[in-house]
Amino acid sequence: MLKNFFISMLGAIAGFWISMMLFVIVGITVVIGSAASAMINSSTTNSGTIEKESVLRICFDSQIEERPAPRDFESVLNNTPDAQTLVNILRAIRAAKEDDRIEGIYLKCDGSSAGFATREAIARALVDFKESSGKWVMAYADNYTQGDYYMASCADYLYLNPVGGVDVRGVTSSIPFFKGLLDKIGVEMQVFKVGTYKSAVEPYILDNMSDANREMTQYFLNNLWNGVASRIAENRGVKIETVNQWADSLVVFESAQTLVDLKVVDALKYADEVEQELKGLTNVKKGKDLRMVDYSVYNASAEAPHEKKEDNKIAIYYACGDITDNGNGGISAEKVVPDILALAEDEDIDALVLRVNSGGGSAYASEQIWHALEVFKSKGKTFYVSMGDYAASGGYYISCGAEKIYAEPSTLTGSIGIFGMIPCAKQLFNDKLGVNFGIVSTNANGAFPSLVEPATPFQAGKLQEAINRGYELFTSRCAEGRHLSQDSIKAVGEGRVWDGRTAKKFGLVDDLGGLQATVDALAKKLNYKKYQIVVYPEVEKSFWDVLAEMPTQVKARALREELGSYYPVYMELKRLENLEPVQARMMPITLL
Repeated sequence: MLKNFFISMLGAIAGFWISMMLFVIVGITVVIGSAASAMINSSTTNSGTIEKESVLRICFDSQIEERPAPRDFESVLNNTPDAQTLVNILRAIRAAKEDDRIEGIYLKCDGSSAGFATREAIARALVDFKESSGKWVMAYADNYTQGDYYMASCADYLYLNPVGGVDVRGVTSSIPFFKGLLDKIGVEMQVFKVGTYKSAVEPYILDNMSDANREMTQYFLNNLWNGVASRIAENRGVKIETVNQWADSLVVFESAQTLVDLKVVDALKYADEVEQELKGLTNVKKGKDLRMVDYSVYNASAEAPHEKKEDNKIAIYYACGDITDNGNGGISAEKVVPDILALAEDEDIDALVLRVNSGGGSAYASEQIWHALEVFKSKGKTFYVSMGDYAASGGYYISCGAEKIYAEPSTLTGSIGIFGMIPCAKQLFNDKLGVNFGIVSTNANGAFPSLVEPATPFQAGKLQEAINRGYELFTSRCAEGRHLSQDSIKAVGEGRVWDGRTAKKFGLVDDLGGLQATVDALAKKLNYKKYQIVVYPEVEKSFWDVLAEMPTQVKARALREELGSYYPVYMELKRLENLEPVQARMMPITLL
């Protein structure tokens, strides 16, 4: 026994020291990675000294996120560049408008990815830059994607590579349906919902879109495209019918010279010729380099508005992603609720703008966040909402209590409805795999919900009753917050998705505009001449937080490499497995 004791003790000590050595090694690696990143960022900033007659460069070449995201373990180790963010792009455009050192803006369009409301905000900021400052905007691409062209169409100089193309084809929503696959593997999705148009469940129970879903989708797609085509037509000095002709004729396959003739672009130039023109516009002497500054470097040197400490403070809280009960990503009630309650008690904070970019999620979590925001209001503080690309279903739930709601014309919102899904894989286990389950329970419903037995009529009825109660609660919250009757909310509810402009007509939002318009309106209401913006939640992670994520990051990387193209399918199955029983969520929409 004594021998075993010493063996166990020595094993524990060895394990401890091995763990400590690994911990130190990983820690040093992270510190070195962080230091290297800091050195790189520092050298970039120093080399980007801003001189007179400089050009602000914005490269649209990746996903445009809502705001900077916390750096995780893998990104620190790989020194992954920071993602493009809407907040930083808009900040640079606004600052350059008043900066005498900046002559104009150069848009390098290499294929970005973003939602319609995000692109709309950037396009509006570029137009304001030109009109308010009298400065110019130049755009160039080897090939323009439709999204990039939408933003670039406002340029004074719109150039294309002589062998390039411009993709203008209209807007499409592509939705995969999995019922055939589920039937083949022997899985049945048992669905409980309220709302004729609540289509998030359709991919699991239908082979194609329902008539109601198709009608709803066609309606908001038409509105989105009309907004895009109208802005392009205005920018290019043509009629909207002309833009639709471009789309219908697949103008992307026309010769580059034809695109000039059709006024899709102004002229054809190679990249070096564009650089020479930029030099001419900024009076660069022969043999000298173009004074070009990237927007990220520019932001590092330009003072952000409302960064100075002031007595008046407005909090901006970013609520982006799926709404969940707990977890690290997205809008986790476990994290958001304490944050909002803390802001309610913070005597330095008098007002809050909730920036929502979410298609919803857990109905329970949405209710908890709604309640926390009501507590914030009960303290006599003002609460506004700014909607991004999406603020639908649960995203609308957490928004509806705001005193004022602002949305972009192309924001997708509404989707007021509730559903629940329970998979039953009895056929898969019994008939396909030859696995049977013997179940013993003290009570009739002890095993419900079950993956291997379908719901009984009694169980299905009880769950449907819960879904119905959830819908009544959801619509009552909306009616109370929007000062409308519950019947009025139900009339535009039932899961229907609306664009921002239509939502305003129904009273679901108050006004159209972006985050800055929301903040400006709030400051005006509070009679703030000077104020400080305080942003939540914090994006900086501590060393220990990054380190704690290491096992999860390593596992995810290994799975990606092992599963390859099957990894997205695996992640979707994991997501369905972890869904809360009752969901306030809109159907994911891919706009091509």
